[in-house]
Amino acid sequence: MITRTNHKGATIATSCSALALALSLSAPGYAQEGAEDMGLLEEVVVTGFRQSLSQALDVKREAVGTVDAILAEDIADFPDQNLAESLQRIPGVTITRDSGEGRAISVRGLSGEFTRIRINGMEAIATTGGEGGPNRGRGFDFNVFASELFNSIVVRKTASANVDEGSLGAVVDLNTGRPFNYKEGVTFAANVEGQYNDLTEDTGPRVSGLFAYNDPEGVWGASVSAAYSDTTTEELGQNTVRWAQAGFATVKGVDCAANPGDSGCAEVSNAFHPRIPRYGQIEVKRERLGLTAGLQFRPSDATTVSIDALYSELDASRGEKWGEVLLRGNESGMDVLDYTYDPATNNLTMMEMDNAWVRNENFEKAWTTEFSQIGLDIEHEFSDNFSGHLLVGQSESTLNFSHEITFMYDDRDYEGYLYDYSDDETPILAFNGPDVTDPTNFQMSEFRDRPTNTVHGFDNLAVDFTWQMSDAFSVDFGASYKKFTFETEGFRRDSTVCGNENIDFNCDPNGDGTNELYGIWGTPELSEVYNFGDSVAAGSTSSWVIPSLDGWINEIDLFNQPLREDQGNIREVEEEDTALFVQLNGDLDFGGMDFRFDVGVRYAETNQTSSGYNSGTYVTVDRDAYDDILPSFNTALWLTEDLVWRVAGSQVMTRPGLGNLSPGGSVDPFNYRVSYKNPYLDPTRADSLDTSIEWYFADEAALSFAVFYKDIESRPIGTESEGTYASTGLPLSLLNPTSPAGQNPEGQPWTISSLGDGPGGAVEGFELAYQSPLSVFGGKDSILDNFGVIANYTYVDSEVDYTFGDEIITERLFGLSNYSYNATLYYEDDKFNARISAAYRDDYLTGTSGNNNRFEGYGGTMNVDVSAGYALTENLDLKFEAINLTDDYQDRFTDLENKRRYEWDHTGRVFTVGVKYTM
Repeated sequence: MITRTNHKGATIATSCSALALALSLSAPGYAQEGAEDMGLLEEVVVTGFRQSLSQALDVKREAVGTVDAILAEDIADFPDQNLAESLQRIPGVTITRDSGEGRAISVRGLSGEFTRIRINGMEAIATTGGEGGPNRGRGFDFNVFASELFNSIVVRKTASANVDEGSLGAVVDLNTGRPFNYKEGVTFAANVEGQYNDLTEDTGPRVSGLFAYNDPEGVWGASVSAAYSDTTTEELGQNTVRWAQAGFATVKGVDCAANPGDSGCAEVSNAFHPRIPRYGQIEVKRERLGLTAGLQFRPSDATTVSIDALYSELDASRGEKWGEVLLRGNESGMDVLDYTYDPATNNLTMMEMDNAWVRNENFEKAWTTEFSQIGLDIEHEFSDNFSGHLLVGQSESTLNFSHEITFMYDDRDYEGYLYDYSDDETPILAFNGPDVTDPTNFQMSEFRDRPTNTVHGFDNLAVDFTWQMSDAFSVDFGASYKKFTFETEGFRRDSTVCGNENIDFNCDPNGDGTNELYGIWGTPELSEVYNFGDSVAAGSTSSWVIPSLDGWINEIDLFNQPLREDQGNIREVEEEDTALFVQLNGDLDFGGMDFRFDVGVRYAETNQTSSGYNSGTYVTVDRDAYDDILPSFNTALWLTEDLVWRVAGSQVMTRPGLGNLSPGGSVDPFNYRVSYKNPYLDPTRADSLDTSIEWYFADEAALSFAVFYKDIESRPIGTESEGTYASTGLPLSLLNPTSPAGQNPEGQPWTISSLGDGPGGAVEGFELAYQSPLSVFGGKDSILDNFGVIANYTYVDSEVDYTFGDEIITERLFGLSNYSYNATLYYEDDKFNARISAAYRDDYLTGTSGNNNRFEGYGGTMNVDVSAGYALTENLDLKFEAINLTDDYQDRFTDLENKRRYEWDHTGRVFTVGVKYTM
């Protein structure tokens, strides 16, 4: 173990990796620095969860700005499936999950669009698919990567001039291992695990390995690592696909068209009912491979050359099986026999009906995400007081959906259907008429296939210098160039069976010019019966027939059906960002107290070109460059040796999402919605102020309190109005022929939404964090000395305006949870270690909602995870992990005031057992 004396005279024990990380916090725009350049002893080896916590605390303590860190042992030993789940342990960080895995993060209430992610110092956009479809913004999908590939994470919550612009929330640095940061000679580690899900009863492998060589002469080093996993997850539950209002054909025997004043018809048409009530199963398969490589040289004592490479591939598929009634757009043909009305929510909680449109769906989409990055980092000391860095590299994230297939079985005049949402978590959905497991009662009426491809490219060139003017002052200055490219294209082969000239089928067997059929009759050979088991409410139908995907693909020769452009999903953007910065750093004695600061300014210029379809014509918009001047400061005052007061302020900006910069738009003919993009969107700009007090009251212990405030000047917002499809000027050819609007373009008013630069608002809150071994309470040299606790709590709120036609509603930002907290209780001795962790976030909004609902989002979540390990030998450990012990249900709602149930499902518990070998 090495020691050094910090600026307060206290002795701190640490490791090379911790010091390298701490050094990076003051480096202009770089996530990693070579601690070896400071003359540190490289043979130091640090292991153990508790030691890594201590190192991360040192990083936080020594930084000038507000910083939190996770080091390698945290990532390897927390029961986390990916980096997002590791990050949720940091104060102020919350995550959103996709089919049981963390996918995106929010920092202090600001969603992933406002957070910049850097990998080995270079900004990165990683995009993948999932429940919400492809990511076409600037947000980062963390489930692309296994957490084992990285050995440190640094979250910078305050801005500095020498760090890349583009963040309102935080800059998150993800760092892979570099060979000079390992011990001299050979380092080897291997981890083999089996992962079991109690819902799917499926077991899959999870393996990872590391090999590194650090030349004892300090001249060169090389490292490689790999991680692989193969998992299957199920979501079981129910889904309403939102709630809507509509008039029905008859209500309790009354013809509503002929009797518009009937009280029952009026009550039913004005109340909300589920659009597509259904039970179903979602199965997600993920095969993830990650590779890293590092190579370092020291051609002289003054120069270090580092080459970092990263590759990740995620092959995934999502299959959905639904038994449903398609009320959406078909209510005018249905007869309501009986109903129950709840005046408190204006909901129809129960309806019995005839002439219901039963639809059973079998859906599958498959995608491959590939991410690759390579970077060259050169550090050179020109003299004792002048040094420089050069960072050049590129990355690419490709998301390819090879297919997105749906086949539908319809029975459009079903007699005897009932739904009852008195218990809206497990409603009664009952098919009390004809047998819904008999394929001969259904016709395969329509099919869909929607392949897409999205590519994010990034080129980076940055150079900066540090001039150490004196012991007390230094200056950082430099320049950077970044080029983002975004291209997405989508296609459709959606069609009804009847009217499709490429399918040899006669929908008019009587030859009278009227289609007696709307599809091909189902057969046992082209069908499968899905049994939902006992996961449905008593009284519900638990089995139904669905089309066989393989059977119908072959029957209609799906992949030779015509493929047409989906114009709303064909667009591209090129953005070039140039930046200059200068920053003064100081380390002074201030009335007997140590005072450190950085103050600087960053200038950024943005050039942008975007293309897309507008009313059927592909157009390109070259936007005039815009620029930003972004001043910032960070200060840290050591009131005592153990008490630090920090104050920071800055002007910050986040550029709009690349996918929103198209001159065109998209049409949703299933929900009568038209959405326009905007190539002239301005960035979200804000003034930011932070202050914190941190008390390091014992070894490995800290108590901190932070207050933060952001005054958002303006931001892109969506506005909504109602109109006709004709008023949009868009061609009818954009309407999917199988959709309600394709059948009747003016069947109901269209919701027309657009993006514009709207008013801003305030974001404010506080964080409270605590970390210590329990020995601080008097248990030194007792069993309590092996226990410790980590806990934090965050409160954040905001007020921003949203426009719905002529109505303006003030609410919080999307992705913001008012309350979040997490806590970990750990135990560690020479042989055994164990941890239990809980993470909670309050409900949050994800967007506006249609059909006269206001907003939609998710309810609060609580996840409890456990991990344990036992050292069989000095090199061999047994490991056990349990994820989502409470089997927390996903609770999705539409309409914030009434919180109408949108989705209620769960993904089960995950248990992992394995061994880890290190050398």
